[in-house]
Formats: sequence, structure tokens, C-alpha cells
Amino acid sequence: MNTEQVLDRAAELIATADALVIGAGAGMGVDSGLPDFRGPQGFWRAYPPYERLGLNFVDLANPQWFVDDPELAWGFYGHRMGLYRRTEPHEGFGILRRWVERMPRGGFVFTSNVDGHFQRAGFDPDRIVEVHGTLVAMQCLNDCGIGIFPSEPFAVAIDEQTMRAIPPLPACPRCGALARPNVLMFGDFGWDSSRTDPQHRRMDSWLRALGGPRLVIVELGAGKAVPTVRITCEELARRCRGTLIRINLREPDVPAGHLALPMGALAALRAISSRCQ
Repeated sequence: MNTEQVLDRAAELIATADALVIGAGAGMGVDSGLPDFRGPQGFWRAYPPYERLGLNFVDLANPQWFVDDPELAWGFYGHRMGLYRRTEPHEGFGILRRWVERMPRGGFVFTSNVDGHFQRAGFDPDRIVEVHGTLVAMQCLNDCGIGIFPSEPFAVAIDEQTMRAIPPLPACPRCGALARPNVLMFGDFGWDSSRTDPQHRRMDSWLRALGGPRLVIVELGAGKAVPTVRITCEELARRCRGTLIRINLREPDVPAGHLALPMGALAALRAISSRCQ
């Protein structure tokens, strides 16, 4: 099928579905104006100071920096936290929400994004899995027993020339130790999953209760570098006998019998939505 035929088929499937799973990766946020971290060059275009330091995304997304160099760690995560707060979710979030609201059995979001934008766009917080955690929440680096607490009261000042945080840094409101984001980083054995674990359980319960409805999985901007969302969406399509619609500008390939759209998230959602009227 050509792209127009795939869009027509995607619209038909969504219009007749009983339930919808939305899988979202970093590409979902690009249309909101968030930077594309694809590869070292994409990351360094967004954050030139890190190129001078020879540090890429994987290097910086390491919990050890909060021990070894807290100003560097909070420079990276504090800047992203501020950016996500200032950025408005794009129109495509509203399109997806309206689709979910029309579904007889509702829907669920499964995302690797840590920006909290699905909640801000009006999605039911009890129908979202943030598989890698979120910058909307923090945890104590010393694990003092406070659990997870909101990041909203905290703001981090950043030296834009060095991308280092300017003290005071976020501190645990219970014990005063350094706080860190409740985000799953690479090699992260200290991540507190007590917020995300119930999200998984709610999604599993919802899927079990569905029975055998017409399920559609719309996956947006989920790449192969960290393939959590792609793998989950493919597994759901297989296990629940649903149809996967993969929207991905660079890596749209899908298993046989599913739909691939080599488009950006917002462009594809607009195109499908116009056919669902």
C-alpha cells in the first residue's frame, strides 16, 4: 500500500476499534518543539556545551553523576525539567485523547517519555504507563524513606554556557540530602519504581478485562536505540490480536500485517484524523 492507502486503512481501523493503546517515544515530543536527541550529533546540536566536554546523552543519563558531580547532573536534568514545563503539548495529543474518549473500552498510554505531557494534555493519569519514570517527580538520593515526591516546588537555575546547575540544588524535604529525578537512567539500580509499578499493574488489569475487542495500537516516534516502546507495542499486537500502526519518520518498518507510516507524529495524526470525520 502507498501512504495514502495506509492512512485510509489506519482511519478505518481507528473508527471501528473498541480500544486503543498509544505507544509514544521521543519522536512524539519533537512537534511540540522539544529537541531530537537522535545520535550524538542531534544531542550536541541541542546542547553544544556537552560536545566540548565529549559527553553524549548516554554518558549524561547516568545516576553516578549525582554522586560525583551533582552540578553537572542537575544541569542536564534541570534544564530538561524547565524545558518540559515551558513547552505546550502539540495538537496531536488532543487528537489522540479524542480518539480514546470515543472508544467503547477506552484506551491506555504506554510511553518512554519523562515529560509528563500526556497528563498535561488531559489524559487520565490512571491510564498512563511512564515506563522510564518522570521528571514530574523526584526521589531522595539517600533513600531516607520519603518515597517519591513532586518536583513542582523545585526550580533549577542553569549556567547556559557550561550547562551546570547553580546551587542550591533540589533537596529531599525530609532529610535534606540531594534529590534526583524519578527517572530510570542507564545502569540505574537506585531508581524507585514505586510510582511506575502500579501503572503497569493498572494497564495489565485493563488488558485482561478487555477480552477480545478490536484493539488498535498507535505507536508514535519510538525508535530502535532504546526499543522499549516498540517491543511492547509489537508484543501487544501479537498477544491481543490487535493491529499496530507505527508512525515513525526514520524507522517505520513493522511486522507483516501491520501498518507503517514514515511520517512525523503530528502530520500523521492530522492526516488520519481528517479521514475519521
